[in-house]
Formats: sequence, structure tokens, C-alpha cells
Amino acid sequence: MEFFLVQLLNSLSYGLLLFMLSSGLTLIFSMMGVLNFAHASFYMLGAYLAFQLSRYVGYWPALVGAPLLVGILGALTERWGLRAVHRYGHVAELLFTFGLFYLIEEVVHLIWGRAPVDYRIPDSLNFTAFTIVSTHYPAYRVFMMLVSVGMLVALYLVLTRTRIGMIIQASLTYPHTVEALGHNVPRVFMLVFGGGCALAGLAGVIGGNAFVTEPGMAAAVGSIVFVVVVFGGMGSLTGAFTPRRPVHHHRADCTGAALSADGADARLPAHRAARDARDVSCTIVKRDA
Repeated sequence: MEFFLVQLLNSLSYGLLLFMLSSGLTLIFSMMGVLNFAHASFYMLGAYLAFQLSRYVGYWPALVGAPLLVGILGALTERWGLRAVHRYGHVAELLFTFGLFYLIEEVVHLIWGRAPVDYRIPDSLNFTAFTIVSTHYPAYRVFMMLVSVGMLVALYLVLTRTRIGMIIQASLTYPHTVEALGHNVPRVFMLVFGGGCALAGLAGVIGGNAFVTEPGMAAAVGSIVFVVVVFGGMGSLTGAFTPRRPVHHHRADCTGAALSADGADARLPAHRAARDARDVSCTIVKRDA
């Protein structure tokens, strides 16, 4: 019973992290029709930028600053990259984002090297939240779940209860009408792409120190995120939340012997994760067709 409860909490925290990551990808696809293969790379950038910022200003400013920096990079990528290749169709967009994935990985190699970095849980959150029989459950895992749920609530309120949310949803269905009303639809798309990348960066900030921050983390988690998005339905934010439960429970069952309450996690080799990503991409293309 103790092992089951610990695994249940671990899988719940990891599943909410997957939702935070996949919700950005789903938001981008539903708005722009762009399947961003480099989305997990922005997750990796969030972890590395948080590691770098936390060395100078501490963890809490990095928790805010790193996602903002990743969001700005994402917006610039859409404005000066994706927008230029958009007129050539989806194949050009896929090739652009696939190449961007490798480009970001090489930049990480050049700046931080190929070895994992020492991105640690802050001392203010490095304590036991509660005890399950003889297992001390870390407070940082609880913090991860609270941030993920808070992001879910905030995203829902923004999209359904605010003016900018109404403009975003209207731009999805009636872009020409929205543009005729005086709104800059390309700028809305740029902000949505930047916001989706910022969500991935936030997931990297809170997940990078709970697991491992290393150059292969994007390839390791990328295929899992695409599985969540495909199972939930392309462009469905609710779907991105629903299938993450069987996905993360299955993952927890498969790696249960390697998981522990302190956040240790068995990781896929980079070459195997890249192969899984290619398999998922084939499924996406067939389903879209």
C-alpha cells in the first residue's frame, strides 16, 4: 500500500507536468496549425535558463524570469522564422521546427556542455511535506502539483473570461473577421506561440531540478508529449489534460522500480526517444491526412 500511494503521487505530479508541457503545444496547434517539433526544446531551455539565473538571483526570480525569456524567444522564432515559411505549407513548418530542435540542442551543448548541470531544488522547498508510513514525501513534488493546477486554472480563466481570450478564440475560427474588426491577427498568433513556449519553459523550470537537467531531456520527454497530444485530440486543450492520466500512470508502472519519492527517475536514451518521436510524427501525419 505504501509503494502504491507513493507511486500514485509521483505519477500525478509527473502527469500534471506533462499537461503543462502539452498544453502549450496544443494551444499553438489549435491556433496556428503548427506542429512544433521543437516544443520540448523550449522546455529544456526553461530548465537551463532557470539554472543559470538561480545562480545569480535565486530560484524564485528565476521561476518568473526563465519562462518570460523562453516566451520572448518563442515569439521571436514565430515572427522571424515560422511566419516566413508559413506560406510554403505544413511540410516547411515541420522541417523548420525539426531543424530548430537540433539547433537548440547544439546551442545547449556549446554553452553548458554535454554533462548534466547541478540544478538543485531550492532550500526553501527541500523538506518533507508529509510522511506515508515510512516514506517521506518531498514538499517540492507538492509544489510542482500546485503550480501545474494553478497554471491550468489561470489558462482556463484567460481563455474563457477575458477579452484577450475572446480575441484568441475568435482568431482561431474567424481570423478574417477579427482582422476586419481592427485586431492584428498575426501579432495574436505571435503572442500565442510565445505563450505556448513560455508554458513549456515554466514546465522546465519546475521539472528540471526535480528530474535531470541535461541536453537529452528534450528528446526524452518530446515523444511522450506528442503521445499525450495525439491521444487527447489535436488542438484539444481538455484532451491534453485527460489522456495524461493513463500515459503517466503507464509510465509510472513501467518505471516503478526506478522511481522514488525524492524524485529519482529512469530516463530514456536519447536515440530511443528520437526514434519514438519519429514514430509519433508518422502517426500525426496519417491522422491529419
